[in-house]
Amino acid sequence: MADPSRPERVEKLRGRVTRGQYAKGSKSERDAVFLETASGRYILRRKDGPAFADPALDHYVGRTVECDGFLVGTTLLAERIGFVG
Repeated sequence: MADPSRPERVEKLRGRVTRGQYAKGSKSERDAVFLETASGRYILRRKDGPAFADPALDHYVGRTVECDGFLVGTTLLAERIGFVG
């Protein structure tokens, strides 16, 4: 079984970008941006961006994108985000 804390390289991971609640009811609860894919839902972060409230991700919400980067647990640290279609 793969170690979920170890980064896994991904390329051309495609999905729809959404915004919603993360960790509802916990002290970590916050509004987050997600990448919804056929294989799962991942918190979307830019590798060189802030951990929370990244305004650069706002224009992707509601759109289908393709990402390259690293999966670390339930987070996608994106090095590249491109619109599809």
